[in-house]
Amino acid sequence: MSPTYLSPGVYVEEVERGARPIEGVGTAVAAFVGFAEKGPVNQPTLVTNWTQYTATFGGFLPKSFMAHAVYGYFHNGGGSCYITRLPAGAGGGAGEGAQVALPSKSDASLSTLVVSALEPASGDIKVEVSGGGESGHEDQFTMTFRKSGKEEVFENVTLRKAKGVRNVIETVNKESKLVRIAEKEQALSIADRMPATGIYALTAAASKEIAAVTPDAIVGNAAARSGIAGFEVADDVTMVCVPDLMALFQAGAINMEGVKIVQQAMLDHCANMKDRFAIIDCPPGMNPQEIKDWRMSETGYDSKYGALYYPWIKVANPLGGDAILVPPSGHMAGIYARSDTERGVHKAPANEVVRGVIGLESKITKNEQDSLNPVGINCIRPFPGRGIRVWGARTLSSDALWRYINVRRLFNFVEESIELGTQWVVFEPNDRDLWERIKRDIKAFLTRVWREGALFGATPDEAFYVKCDDELNTVEIRDAGQVIIEIGICPVKPAEFVIFRISQWAGGAAVAE
Repeated sequence: MSPTYLSPGVYVEEVERGARPIEGVGTAVAAFVGFAEKGPVNQPTLVTNWTQYTATFGGFLPKSFMAHAVYGYFHNGGGSCYITRLPAGAGGGAGEGAQVALPSKSDASLSTLVVSALEPASGDIKVEVSGGGESGHEDQFTMTFRKSGKEEVFENVTLRKAKGVRNVIETVNKESKLVRIAEKEQALSIADRMPATGIYALTAAASKEIAAVTPDAIVGNAAARSGIAGFEVADDVTMVCVPDLMALFQAGAINMEGVKIVQQAMLDHCANMKDRFAIIDCPPGMNPQEIKDWRMSETGYDSKYGALYYPWIKVANPLGGDAILVPPSGHMAGIYARSDTERGVHKAPANEVVRGVIGLESKITKNEQDSLNPVGINCIRPFPGRGIRVWGARTLSSDALWRYINVRRLFNFVEESIELGTQWVVFEPNDRDLWERIKRDIKAFLTRVWREGALFGATPDEAFYVKCDDELNTVEIRDAGQVIIEIGICPVKPAEFVIFRISQWAGGAAVAE
């Protein structure tokens, strides 16, 4: 509608012309779940460098791999990342990693709720559990946290998870400024899990040994911001790693079935979010035939949202002594980030040197890799004079269309960029003018992607198409309030097999090129 002019004069109007630029989203933000010396528990925390990590979460821990993974991530070119510390992690010295396990009301030998200090050097927190829930609700109780004159009271909380109730874990973790709370065991009845009334003090852990947690605790809960699921709140995450899953497996705290539960949850999380990729660690101590049997027969993963790397890598021991073996996921995430920065997300993150690595758990021959590569096991191999390199770029998918890591991650990048860059379309008049503007904006973005070498084709028309017309947007579709845009892109595939055909030539006439 034109503006109304009531008196003579000069009027200036701002008119929007041209395309609305679609900006490419970031592709290299990792997320780690594991044990730490100190720091927030079950709270995704952004760190941007190694110094910030150590200041927030402490240093290296014996028998824990998260610090090694994060260090390897930054050392190999990683930038920002999110850290979620598991609730049963190790504590450092006095005042670090302070926590208390609350005994069960029905059996004092049981402890299902663990309360951990949100900040390091916070061992003077007192936890009071009292009864007094609303009438008729015997499973409700009150939790009070006190520290240096501060008091937080959470009334009528419960272990039940249902609409309209105040679940204690979700409520405390969302509102408390002092503590985080986690549940160690959910298989018991609510009566057995109810905490006993009393006053308890948070104390620093006496040992730096990692403690057992269940697979469910690692998988976590989105509402409680815990575990893998807690990364749903971090929209910019593009890679997910759980290096301390293997620490728990080595310690006997989780069996192989638990490993599969967590790794499948990683793949499912990435598939549900549709904007991130899981980097899976192999179990330690397996030869090539054993890792192939494990991948094909025991786990049977089939996902285009994850990749598996083998074998473990050897790094210097920062705590002193001989070099140690660690799972490679953190270093691989750093290589993803480095490759994205230097070449682009369309470049396969392979044939790259793994920085900070001095050896491998086992040296894989070409013949051995011949049996591993086709089943989606990406090998890390040493090459004389060329260092230790990643020598594989395959997903865990059985679908040939999604065989390569860079193809999946390119689609993640394109899909999220278009989604965020076209938010202006919502509630616009659904007519041909809108369709043309949508096509114009998307074509401009995909043309930039093509020029960067991510799409195959001599011209933009060969590399992609964008369709938004009467055929897709019929009367019924428009009446439903929908506008449908169909986009096709031709991704560049990696030159995985380079073949030179050489024969004898007698000379004479030149061979046509």
